[in-house]
Amino acid sequence: MKIQAVIAANPKSPFLVEEVELGEPRANEVVVRVVGAGLCHTDLVARDKEYPVPHPLVVGHEGSGIIHAVGDAVTKVAVGDAVVMTFVTCGNCDPCHAGKPAYCKSLYDLNFSGGRPDGSTPLSRDGKDLCGCFFGQSSMADYCIASENNIVKVTNSSVPLELLGPLGCGVQTGAGAVINSLQPPAGSSIAIFGMGSVGLSGVMAAKLVGCSKIIAVDILDSRLEKAVSLGATHTINSSDKDPVEAIREITDGKGAEFSLDMVGRPEVLRAAITCLGSLGTCGLVGAAPFGVDASFEMADLLFHGRRIMGICEGDSVPEIFIPRLIELYAAGLFPLDKLVTKFKLEDINEAVEAVERGDVVKAILIPS
Repeated sequence: MKIQAVIAANPKSPFLVEEVELGEPRANEVVVRVVGAGLCHTDLVARDKEYPVPHPLVVGHEGSGIIHAVGDAVTKVAVGDAVVMTFVTCGNCDPCHAGKPAYCKSLYDLNFSGGRPDGSTPLSRDGKDLCGCFFGQSSMADYCIASENNIVKVTNSSVPLELLGPLGCGVQTGAGAVINSLQPPAGSSIAIFGMGSVGLSGVMAAKLVGCSKIIAVDILDSRLEKAVSLGATHTINSSDKDPVEAIREITDGKGAEFSLDMVGRPEVLRAAITCLGSLGTCGLVGAAPFGVDASFEMADLLFHGRRIMGICEGDSVPEIFIPRLIELYAAGLFPLDKLVTKFKLEDINEAVEAVERGDVVKAILIPS
C-alpha cells in the first residue's frame, strides 16, 4: 500500500515527507494506522547519523494507532485494537529473560539497523528498498508495520490515543528512570538535569512518588517554568549559576540524594555526580554520541559512596509500565498532555525547529 512517510536522507538536513510503498505484514507482524507519533531526540540523532544508522531511513519510534491488519500468527491483538508501539527486543537473551528487555543483547541491531533481523525491510521507494523498522516501527507515517513483540494494547478508551505514542520511548524513559531505576523514597531529594520531555517526565514521576525536593536544572527559563507547573519545588538556570553549589544550598549543604542526567553531555554528568551527597545515586539517561568520554574525580566518588548507573528506556517492561502510565494519566496524576503540542505530519521540520528553539517540549505529529 502507498503511504506518506518522514525520511531522513542527509545529515543536518531537513526531513523529507514522501510517498513510499509499505509491504504486507509477515506472520508475526501487524499493520498500524498511525494516529500520532512523538518527535524524540533520537529521531534527530538518526537524522544526523550521530549513531551509525543507514540512510535514507523512515524514522519515528513513538507511535500510537489502530491495528489495520495482522499476520497469521498474531494473537495479542486484532484489527481495530488501539496500541502504543515501543522498542523491539529479541525476547530470548539473558536480559530479556530476566525482565530487563531494555538491555537486550540485540537491542542496537534490532532498533537501529534499518531493517528486520534478516536484513529485509517492509518499505520501498521507486522500486528500491528503503530503510525502515526504526525501533521496530518507523511510525512517522500514516501507516507502519510493527511486530507483535513491540506493541502494547491500550484498553482504556477514555484517553486520547494520539497522545500516547511518547509513552513508547521518551516518557517511559524519564518516568521509569525515577520509578523503576532510582526508586527514591518519599521525602527524598532529587536533582534532574535537562527539562526536555524526558526530564519533565522525570519531574512528574518524582512528584508522584513523593520526593520532597525536586530540583529542576536547565538553561531555558521557559522549561523551568514548565517544570514548576509539573511538580518541581526548586529551579536552577545553570547558565546563570553553578548548579552544584545551588543544589547544595537547597539541600542544606548535604547534596541531593538522587540525580539524573537527562542531557548526555560530559559536563552535565559531572555536575549530576558532584551534586550528590554521601551514598547518593546518579542515573545517566541522556544519550551521548558513541565515542564521547566523561571524567570525574575517583577519590571523591569512592569516599562518598556515590553510585552511577546507566538507565536505558527507564528500565521499563513496556507491557507492564505503559498501561500503568496510561492509568495514572487517566486518573489525573501524570499530566502527559501538558507536555504536548500537535503538528501535522507534513510539518515535521516546523516541529523540529520549535523543539530546538525550546518553544515546544514534545511535538506529536498527526497524519492527515
